[in-house]
Amino acid sequence: MQTRSYDLAVIGCGPAGEKAAAQAAYFGKKVVVIDRAQVGGACVHTGTLPSKALRESALHLSGMTALDVAGVQFTLDEGVSVTSLMAHRDKVCKAEVKRILWNLERHGIDLLAGAATIVDETTVRIDRLEASPVTVNADVIVIATGTRPRRPEGLPFDSTEVWDSDEVLNMASLPKSMIVYGAGVIGCEYAAMFAALGVEITLLEPRGAVLPFVDREVTVHLLEAFTTMGIAIRTNAAWESVRGEDGVGVELKLRDGNVITADRLLFCAGRTPNTDGLGLEDLGIKLNRRSQIVVDEAYHTGAGRIYAVGDVIGFPALASTGMEQGRVAVCGAFGFDYKDQVSVLLPYGIYTIPECAMVGLTEQDCERDGRDYEIGKALYRENARGLLSGQPHGLLKVVFDPADKKLLGVHVVGEKASELVHTGMTVMQFGGTIDAFIEAVYNFPTLSEMYKYAAYDGLGRLQRRNEG
Repeated sequence: MQTRSYDLAVIGCGPAGEKAAAQAAYFGKKVVVIDRAQVGGACVHTGTLPSKALRESALHLSGMTALDVAGVQFTLDEGVSVTSLMAHRDKVCKAEVKRILWNLERHGIDLLAGAATIVDETTVRIDRLEASPVTVNADVIVIATGTRPRRPEGLPFDSTEVWDSDEVLNMASLPKSMIVYGAGVIGCEYAAMFAALGVEITLLEPRGAVLPFVDREVTVHLLEAFTTMGIAIRTNAAWESVRGEDGVGVELKLRDGNVITADRLLFCAGRTPNTDGLGLEDLGIKLNRRSQIVVDEAYHTGAGRIYAVGDVIGFPALASTGMEQGRVAVCGAFGFDYKDQVSVLLPYGIYTIPECAMVGLTEQDCERDGRDYEIGKALYRENARGLLSGQPHGLLKVVFDPADKKLLGVHVVGEKASELVHTGMTVMQFGGTIDAFIEAVYNFPTLSEMYKYAAYDGLGRLQRRNEG
């Protein structure tokens, strides 16, 4: 069996694995990346980018991004093909794969395709489909194998009428009706996309609330938009049984006895870490009850010089965070004086219609912790750019400390929310106050100007509080 030696072996070439590998190679280390499928992971092929590309296609083809011009009406062709919907996705994903391969090449990183098994603390065996196995010896090993959709027993995934969140992107045709089970980030995103395409959507959530970690006022705005789009929403709706018949449809029975029918079921409740087959048990690497790899603050697994990063270790399971985890893990493993921790400020972007984004504390967080706070708000409909762009529905909200006006959180619902949130995050990163927005000059007309008026609103609330 052929044996190769490296300073670093990275298992998995999604966002976390790619950035870990590039960071080590940047500092002169000899690196190999091992992946059983195409580079890019779920982020490129089944998750982040494909779903966002589908969102843009849905917005464009449905006319939802068009201005409300008198005499001009946009309707989605009844026979629009899935090929048309997926063309933009395919183009974006191919370009991202090309970029990743170029990034590996320019850093001198070797790429091996195959299934990896960690034999011991410094050895990885790669079983390849069309070639003999290869053994890799490495001083440091980083596991970045990501996750896949959870598939509970009892759901007929063998039926063409029942999809998980990977399979939905390979659909042959648009259904007329769909049940989306799981109102987390993925479920909400797909519910909005398909509703924009004219699909009748029933969104079911087994828990008591939709997106409970999101600021409650943002959630109210989002659910109002969902209702306007015709999405039927039910919480505390746990499934008991599902029957799917090819070419006929799906029947889902809830624990409360109600039965819901539709053409298709999209199951979006949870993801499973890709830890099987890696040989972790023999190395003493611990998994939690969700089969996620347990690591310390340095992303060390406790075995040799083996680290784990990205979705495979669980929360927050964001591509952006996984990238930083990969960089930090490698810097710590080799002693690079560069990155020693991931920022405590982690932005979230939820690509529903409209978008939602957040960073820092919500009102609920402050109330739970008994922390005094104040808020300031600005509405899209009161912003010139919001009106010009035909996107009058939305909110930008700041949460701050009333004692010193220090910014504690930013929450946005509306188009470009995932971009807007970074302005507030930067102010927070440097310990700034809402006065930063008062003092700043923003181009007019822009959505960014809402920060200034949210700050003014906050100052007004603070003044009324002090006067009262």
